Amino acid sequence: MHSESNSARSIWPGSAYPLGATYDGAGTNFSIFSRVAEKVELCLIDDKGTEERVTLTETDNHNWHCYLPGIGPGQRYGYRIHGPYDPDNGHRCCPSKLLVDPYSKAFSGEYDGDASLFNYDITDPDNPEGRNTEDSLGHTMLSVVINPYYNWENDQHPRIPDEHTVIYETHVKGMTAQHPDVPEDMRGTYAGLAHPSVIEYFQDLGVTAVELMPVHQFYQDDRLRELGLRNYWGYNTLGFFAPEQTYARAQEPAAAVAEFKSMVKAYHRAGIEIILDVVYNHTAEGNHLGPTLSFRGIDNSAYYRLVDGDPRHYMDYTGTGNSFNVRDPHSLQLIMDSLRYWVTEMHVDGFRFDLASTLAREFGDVDRLATFFDLVQQDPVVSQVKLIAEPWDVGEGGYQVGNFPSLWSEWNGKYRDTVRDFWRGEPATLGEFASRITGSSDLYDHNGRRPTASINFITAHDGFTMHDLVSYNEKHNEANGEDNRDGESHNRSWNCGAEGETEDKEILDLRRKQIRNFMTTLLLSQGTPMISHGDEMARTQGGNNNVYCQDNEIAWVDWQQLTDNAALRSFVRRLVQIRSHHPVFRRRQFFAGGPLGTDVLDRDIAWLVPNGTLMTQDDWNFEFGKALMVYLNGNAIEEPDRHGNRIVDDSFLLMFNAHYEDIDFRLPSRELGRGWQLMVDTNEPEGVPRDKETEWAHEETITVPARSTIVLKQSAAPDFEGLDGQRPQKESM
Repeated sequence: MHSESNSARSIWPGSAYPLGATYDGAGTNFSIFSRVAEKVELCLIDDKGTEERVTLTETDNHNWHCYLPGIGPGQRYGYRIHGPYDPDNGHRCCPSKLLVDPYSKAFSGEYDGDASLFNYDITDPDNPEGRNTEDSLGHTMLSVVINPYYNWENDQHPRIPDEHTVIYETHVKGMTAQHPDVPEDMRGTYAGLAHPSVIEYFQDLGVTAVELMPVHQFYQDDRLRELGLRNYWGYNTLGFFAPEQTYARAQEPAAAVAEFKSMVKAYHRAGIEIILDVVYNHTAEGNHLGPTLSFRGIDNSAYYRLVDGDPRHYMDYTGTGNSFNVRDPHSLQLIMDSLRYWVTEMHVDGFRFDLASTLAREFGDVDRLATFFDLVQQDPVVSQVKLIAEPWDVGEGGYQVGNFPSLWSEWNGKYRDTVRDFWRGEPATLGEFASRITGSSDLYDHNGRRPTASINFITAHDGFTMHDLVSYNEKHNEANGEDNRDGESHNRSWNCGAEGETEDKEILDLRRKQIRNFMTTLLLSQGTPMISHGDEMARTQGGNNNVYCQDNEIAWVDWQQLTDNAALRSFVRRLVQIRSHHPVFRRRQFFAGGPLGTDVLDRDIAWLVPNGTLMTQDDWNFEFGKALMVYLNGNAIEEPDRHGNRIVDDSFLLMFNAHYEDIDFRLPSRELGRGWQLMVDTNEPEGVPRDKETEWAHEETITVPARSTIVLKQSAAPDFEGLDGQRPQKESM
């Protein structure tokens, strides 16, 4: 049921910008872009579902707009776009479909999968004449006008320096759905994530930034709904300006915005940044057989990248059916407007861009000089927050680790793969392992980036948890309903001798030690470490490496594990503290001092074989490649602190043994230090032994057990007596 209102309602011309619905205290300005529209109707929906249509007669630069006095927060609305329906030429306007506003700040309701959501006959999808003109009202989500006013109470961005950043990737719902200290009605919500017990947990662990998996309003897949599953991860965005409604404790849609803001404010008070995982590479409408929910019906060819020569179909660099059109200035404007909104209005501190290579495909190939990156570079708001690329997509040439512009950091997939291979005992990985733990200068030094551009991770939401990485050789995704075909099959994992759960104490001890090896490597490597939620308490997904559809206990954090694995959590906390207290592990500059040489003076770093001598080229090429010793010179940190004082730190030795047998390491000669104190031993549950020797002199021998790491701190200064005092030129590495 609907009524026309242009004659009865007071309608003012309004403004073309800003796009979306903007409440000013007296009424609301509405503006929507469509280059192909012949007529645009703003549809106001009341609590009974009755529709009132307002025809927009004002248009500027293809933005259709009006101002409605008296319309305020809570008003539900949508649009009907009258224009060409000509799929063969890339146009799919269909006024029978009630469309949500691409700039909507909040959403109401849910999509029910009804046939009316599709603009073709779903019983005969190959029939080009089989048009569906059923009205979708009543089967769609609706946009909602919000009140933008909020008391931030002088909230400030923490602005944690990159070299001090420790990222914790988590999920709004999964982090708190089972948290015993969070009230039941708050679990799985923004309010629950802001609960003091959760924030205190992050503070105690030493986390400086919480990276949230997608919180933009997303769409529940019809296929998953039919299987009795739900989209859990949220990489299926529908609204790029709205916080996901189901994560709000508040029942009123517009209240979700204030709840999200209160969460951010609480984290900022604790000195913790909020980074959002954002999905601008595609939308929830899928391919040509997907529903018409918003963009497709508004201006299909502007918002989506269509196949050259066949505009009925969509380019798919994402594996989801479509790719956002970064060729068009209006779709680019939407991305930039969205980013600025989340920084200025929602106060977030950075973004991780899902499948970011897609955003560089202006002409097909990945182009580092694509317009999107130019826009970000010159933007005075977006350029000042943390920008992290997932530097790949599924298209040809999409793997672009190391190739993003200098402003950007990147998820370092090569770090993940190399560290996994090293600790599972793969041969000939020593040289690359050395490069990865020292900041990957081969990837990031060529365009002026720092080691912190490398976002180091071993596990993330996509793939095995760290517990499962050392417990399964194969994926076990049967619960996903795809006969275990989904998910990555090459995981570089090792089950330590038994597949899955076991009661074998020897295997369990080895698995725990392997997790400690991974964590030590991750948190003491140069670069920016990222911990995947629950890894510090050995969270398991039962071998499922693709829990995108498991909105249940399989994917949620089980807080009982915090009690069961308290020692591991203490171990990780200790590593974060060591990193925080010692700038030698979080340098701003790449190391000087190459992989070769006989000099030992004035080196930032030295690579040694287990017998305590500097490595030669033959040592680097040796196929065994499972053990090495690294000297980090704390006296050679070149960058000053913020007051201009030169930083002097302790020096460290890191001894890695990925072999299946014990190896004797001889401490280096006195010019690298006369005494050494134990800081970390991955053979110990909490990293520090209670009843063993923890101090050694130079040239003493330490047995490093099989598959373990030992970290020593210099406790007695070097002795240069008898050396000629020459300071050789440093090699760049």
